[in-house]
Amino acid sequence: MSGNGAGRQQNISQLIAETIGMEMERDPGIVFLGEDIGYSGGTFGASRDLFRRFGEWRVRDTPISEMGFAGMAVGLAMSGWRPLVEIMFVDFIGVCLEPVYNAIAKNRYMSGGRVAMPVTIRAAGGCIGVAAQHSQTLWGMLAHLPGLKVVAPSNPHDYRGLLAASIESEDPVIVIEHKDAYLRKTTEFPLGTEIPSGRYTVPLGKANVVRRGGDLTLATLSTMVEKSLAAAEVLQTDGIGVEVIDLRSVVPLDDATVTDSVARTGRLLVVDEDYLSFGLSGELVARVVENLGPTVVKGVSRLANPDLPIPAALSLEREVIPNEDRILSAARTIVASG
Repeated sequence: MSGNGAGRQQNISQLIAETIGMEMERDPGIVFLGEDIGYSGGTFGASRDLFRRFGEWRVRDTPISEMGFAGMAVGLAMSGWRPLVEIMFVDFIGVCLEPVYNAIAKNRYMSGGRVAMPVTIRAAGGCIGVAAQHSQTLWGMLAHLPGLKVVAPSNPHDYRGLLAASIESEDPVIVIEHKDAYLRKTTEFPLGTEIPSGRYTVPLGKANVVRRGGDLTLATLSTMVEKSLAAAEVLQTDGIGVEVIDLRSVVPLDDATVTDSVARTGRLLVVDEDYLSFGLSGELVARVVENLGPTVVKGVSRLANPDLPIPAALSLEREVIPNEDRILSAARTIVASG
């Protein structure tokens, strides 16, 4: 890779494939497993050219058996390899959840640290009109399982840096890539378009304050960062200064950065493209209130998917997931309340 990524007409799936290639060149112990990742270059094109470059031993085009290749990743990791696993849709992780939460997540702990589990699982999540079984993000569910790190990038810079950091981690990491981002050009994003020419990592568990403001803290991640930034621009014309925080990861959760922000703004809005109940939004609100106390936090609000399956029709899907208008309404309500 040469030059700076700022002006390159490259989409996110190309960026991911390029990043995986850089990591496989750096570490010959990386073995890539998944359905259709070989000759076809992946369902979303995120493994293009890797089979040609690294061959069938290191890029393993597997049968449609998530349980089988998730179990293979466990054995590879225990044998000193560094497996990278692609689950085509994060919804399909249910097929292999047993080895994920009973082996990949727990083996390092149960071995007293003697057995490393450097397994990275990439999975596509998010809503693009593909119905209830292909539209979830599920990071709240996965974050509930001790031993797993869970990350969700929002921009080109972080797609590369967080993936590289995940692959080199000695702990298992699940990287949830938003399907809506795959075919978008890196130059189309509102932030993170500057991509260094060399390899770099973004620390797991360190949030990024992407906009400063003094009236309201808005914490979010993945594609909701972009929608939140757009809403913040509108709110600025109303005299409301919104501080937007890209969490980047659910585990580790950087509640310290959010707490510091809310200590100044006094208000917190969490925007989440995951289910409302028992998830990220409730956890983050609880931590901030516990850290600061109810007298400091003047108002909290959560905007997330209602607790129902994602509809198939795009028109109905748009009524379910958070959008700019709902973010505007929630922000105005919480500021007006006190």
